Amino acid sequence: MGYSDLGCYGGEIATPTLDGLGRAGVRLARFYNTTRCSPSWASLLTGLHPHQTGIGILTSDDRPHGYPGSLNHRCVTLAEVLRQAGYATCLSGKWHLASDVWTPSDAWPTRRGFERFFGTLSGCGSYYRPTTLTRGEDSAEHEAAAPGFFYTDAITREAEAFVRAQAGREASVPFFLYVAYTAPHWPLHAPAEDIARGTGEPSTPGGTSCARRGCAGWSPRASFRQERP
Repeated sequence: MGYSDLGCYGGEIATPTLDGLGRAGVRLARFYNTTRCSPSWASLLTGLHPHQTGIGILTSDDRPHGYPGSLNHRCVTLAEVLRQAGYATCLSGKWHLASDVWTPSDAWPTRRGFERFFGTLSGCGSYYRPTTLTRGEDSAEHEAAAPGFFYTDAITREAEAFVRAQAGREASVPFFLYVAYTAPHWPLHAPAEDIARGTGEPSTPGGTSCARRGCAGWSPRASFRQERP
């Protein structure tokens, strides 16, 4: 996904909640991704070039000739800094910064500043039965067996629960909530109603035109985005 795919950056995809956050908050415009997820996460959380953090290509342990694929001790995450400053910290969603996703290590989020963690340690997987789903440092894969489970919704619910808990128990304590969705990483899973909204004809409620969907090619879609206010 490119940043201009979101509605608040000119994209044609309906992202009203994210658009609202963009209008009421801060939209970043000078962050450079590294074309891969793990190195981009590493830079986002530490402010460093990913190679400085121990993350090379992805999270494979490529030593002795490559990178360890895990956050090293030469960097600190934003969560570590804020937690030392008295913030409550929570990660809901994807981590993907540790080469070992089964055994807790110093590269796990719970040991890099996040006192609360719910999400996946691996980079991608099923949205209906995600592997490495973890709560704290314990497996939570059984939670995905609940009827109607969908990972994107589960990430949102956990984030909401954290905010509500903070408001109810420690309203005076500042908090840092890092919400890291896997969408739209492959596999491209989505509820049927969401797919219908994205493929419907203009006459279909919530449907989009061919030019807006991009099926007419790159140029019409780029023109549409550039023309949006």
